[in-house]
Amino acid sequence: MEVLDILNLGEIAQYFSKMAMFPVFDLAYYIVSILYLKYEPGAVEVSRKSPVASWLCAMLYCFGSYILADIMLGVCPIDYFHNNSHILLASAVWYLVFFCPLNLFYKCVAFLPVKLVLVAMKEVVRTRKIAAGVHHAHHAYHHGWLIMVITGYVKGSGVALMSNFEQLLRGVWKPETNEVLNMSFPTKASLYGAILFTLQEGHVLPVSKSTLICLFTLFMATSKVFMTARHSHGSPFALIESWVCHVLFGSPLGIEDAHDHHHSAPAAAPLSPAKTKEELSEVTRKRKAKKAE
Repeated sequence: MEVLDILNLGEIAQYFSKMAMFPVFDLAYYIVSILYLKYEPGAVEVSRKSPVASWLCAMLYCFGSYILADIMLGVCPIDYFHNNSHILLASAVWYLVFFCPLNLFYKCVAFLPVKLVLVAMKEVVRTRKIAAGVHHAHHAYHHGWLIMVITGYVKGSGVALMSNFEQLLRGVWKPETNEVLNMSFPTKASLYGAILFTLQEGHVLPVSKSTLICLFTLFMATSKVFMTARHSHGSPFALIESWVCHVLFGSPLGIEDAHDHHHSAPAAAPLSPAKTKEELSEVTRKRKAKKAE
């Protein structure tokens, strides 16, 4: 405790949790979000063919989580768009990423050291959004823990959850890319973070909100920077998830293999009689042809 008092970690966490996100951190969030939009197949072509559709996709990438959370909580889904400064800033980033001469802006922000800094700053915003979503839902539904978890989850990963709708704006339909079916690391982390902040909001988790924000931001930023630097699409949760899913939802070890073997073995049995029938039919046909001659 004396070490913590000397380092003043509580005060640092308090200051960090109250630090303003606009414009620096929000700018980084918009840059990385629209950068990922440009990575999508056909996004550049859409921006040339239909700039309006491209701009709408960019706005969904930047504000999709707010729109989805507002719909869930019964608030007007376009309410966030009254923040003119945010809309103008995101629109400026969209224009520079897609239409800057010689692609200079894109080359600068896509330069790996710069991109790593921007990615870390984006995770700062993501954590704040999760905490804000849980807090907002707590005020509307004091004992609705599930609602708090879902709202925080949507606030942290609403952009990914709306990806299929965003694809429709670009003329693409890939239902197999549904984020619920194939959850990426940020989506999973948003869900786990929403659970943690809900437990904290319900006074079950014995830690202050500012400390939780600081620790979760540190985890998210470190993980995402490491994964971006290695160009990895894996998840730090993969090992734990595979074990938990095997225990809770999978078959006991060894039975699954035997079960598969039991069902696969008879499948091969009918092949031999079927093949024999074909051979007999072929022999019979040849005999009839010889007799006809």
